[in-house]
Amino acid sequence: MLKFLSKVKIEFNALDPRVASCMEFLAQCNARKAKESNPACQVLVKRRTDDFPPQITVTFVNGVEEAFDATSTPAQSIRTMILEKGQHLETEQMFREAGEKWPVIIPEEELHEFAPGLHIHSDFRLGSRKYHIYSVIHHNLLCKWNESLVMAQIVEEPKVHS
Repeated sequence: MLKFLSKVKIEFNALDPRVASCMEFLAQCNARKAKESNPACQVLVKRRTDDFPPQITVTFVNGVEEAFDATSTPAQSIRTMILEKGQHLETEQMFREAGEKWPVIIPEEELHEFAPGLHIHSDFRLGSRKYHIYSVIHHNLLCKWNESLVMAQIVEEPKVHS
């Protein structure tokens, strides 16, 4: 998780009963695996004496800062968001290193073209919606690995009569 961050700031009043998320997140940041993933990430703890609500602020390696109200956001939700944004940053970096523009914009006409590696397995109905079940086998030239993804796509929506 810390590998995507340059700084973590955790603020709380130790006497506040709403500090659970801050304490759990701090424990995750102090875990050996997290620290080893990015030893340069600063983890700052600000112990407050006022009524300021518990807050966790993270700064991503690209400089983007995001603050979370730790009274209403579980530590696991914050961790999941960091990992999702981190994967996005890794993808962006991979494209830039390969000399590709970011973000990747797929022309509308290409969205409807046949894709090699796309296999439609079956159609099914759930209620009044019709779905295609298909798998995509994708060979990533940059990483030299194959990926298979199974998806369902709505191909027919119910008619809405007004």
